[in-house]
Amino acid sequence: MRQIDQAVEVIRAGGIAAIPTDTLYGLAAHALDAAAVQKVFDAKGRPEGMPLPLLLADSEDLAQCCGAVPDAALALAEAFWPGPLSIALPRADAVPDAVTAGGATVAVRVPGHPVPREIARRLEAPITGTSANRSGHPPATAAHAVRQQLGASIDCVIDGGAAPIGAPSTIIDLTTQPTPTIIRPGAISRDAIAHVLGAPVAAAPRA
Repeated sequence: MRQIDQAVEVIRAGGIAAIPTDTLYGLAAHALDAAAVQKVFDAKGRPEGMPLPLLLADSEDLAQCCGAVPDAALALAEAFWPGPLSIALPRADAVPDAVTAGGATVAVRVPGHPVPREIARRLEAPITGTSANRSGHPPATAAHAVRQQLGASIDCVIDGGAAPIGAPSTIIDLTTQPTPTIIRPGAISRDAIAHVLGAPVAAAPRA
């Protein structure tokens, strides 16, 4: 697809592409390029210190951005990937501080949409997967909404029609002890995750 070719060229050169995913439209940049990651923050007007989720081509690519992958992560990946579940794991040294806000974990997933997987596959690297909207504005579920909000702040937009789910991924942190914790509710329920793990899953504490 010509649009994917263009997006790969843009991202490889350190730019930003808005792309469809299975949940919402996202901003894709090379996740291991600190300067490119900063452009995502600038385009969104996203406050510094907020971590960015990453998208992978396949679960076998977890080693690119995660320092350790427990059996629980593999079980969840088998059950829900490709799909709308992000898993927070210990970060690898290659992941820039900007991605994790200097923290020790990184949230990753394999999306249930061919476009981000193909882009990450061609780049042989993870890409950022934050929603393609100005911070504080509604997430974009179509290409025209991305253009309205971000305009010239991004380098290209892949028009993949309406996002099929239109809701964010669930994020579960597997590094919390002794119980994994949902840190953002989303398309995958807490009960479904607990069923796969065969163990309780905590909800995020209220702010």
